[in-house]
Amino acid sequence: MQNRTQNQKQIRLLIDNDTGIDDALALAYLCACDHVDIVAVTSTPGNVNADQVAANNRALLTLCGNPEVPVLIGARKPLEIPLVTTEETHGLQGVGYATLPDAGAREGEDRDAVDFWNDAARANPGELTVLLCAPLTNFALALRREPRLPWLLRKVVIMGGAFYYQGNTTPTAEWNTHVDPHAAKEVFAAYTAAAEAGLPEEQLPIVCALETTERFEMRPGFVNDLAMTAELDEEHVRETDPEGTRSKAENLLLRYVSDALRFYFEFHRNYDQGYIAHVHDYFAAGVAAGTLEYQTKLATLDVETESTLLFGTTVADFRGLWGKPANAKVVTENNPARGFDELREKLADLARRM
Repeated sequence: MQNRTQNQKQIRLLIDNDTGIDDALALAYLCACDHVDIVAVTSTPGNVNADQVAANNRALLTLCGNPEVPVLIGARKPLEIPLVTTEETHGLQGVGYATLPDAGAREGEDRDAVDFWNDAARANPGELTVLLCAPLTNFALALRREPRLPWLLRKVVIMGGAFYYQGNTTPTAEWNTHVDPHAAKEVFAAYTAAAEAGLPEEQLPIVCALETTERFEMRPGFVNDLAMTAELDEEHVRETDPEGTRSKAENLLLRYVSDALRFYFEFHRNYDQGYIAHVHDYFAAGVAAGTLEYQTKLATLDVETESTLLFGTTVADFRGLWGKPANAKVVTENNPARGFDELREKLADLARRM
């Protein structure tokens, strides 16, 4: 297993998300990593619409001490199909019961996110890591406008897909891919073409699919563990609490995390998965930051966009049966126990600074 926990090389990061409870947890974690320089956060419609995603990102960045990070919007809908959001999973505002005042758009944030990405990549070839925790709409548009993008980026991490594993949106499809399967198909096709043209293996996207992100199954005791590590008052989220109970924590980060995660625990329980929360995007964030352990396997990926039955399904060819070069590295192993220790320590450090 690749152990990245000791590698603290400075990382310049472009984040694309659809915040989202697990997106918010990932963003707060990255704000807590001193070696991560967040260049921009771009907001893709998915869990909620793009404007609400951007508002969530601005508010959380401000809370976490990064108000200067630009928050930009690109696409406002999928490439070819209507947008479907998921308020039942993440709440009307996208972050469960958590609330923060909207920090408000700043000067320059009306710039198109896709143009920003491509300009940043051209200006900093081989330096930028991209973390994609949302439908791949913006990334597909960026690749359309700049076909050299796979060569210009240092590293790409995608949270999405499910390979030979039960989907979380349909029996075979994962949420991010199902929201915009045409975008995901374009992205993987672009990397197939890049691989055929000699793109180095280390620049292929790292794909964190459900079979490994769902191993990051958070239990409610994490919230009080976080409070104790941060040397704050006890903060219990219990399954026996009335639904919709709100945190009274004085620390704003702890209150935000507690209220967001409570909604997520309740959602998973309502769908017969137990009082737990799958924090998919945090794992992908740790891969992008170089702080979590994982193993990968080369594969050629594609997405089904024609079949009604299998719409949005991701397919992985690990054996080269299609006769095409590998276009991705699929994560096959990780270490959730150490990952949750890392998350608790970093968020506790951030909470203590407030």
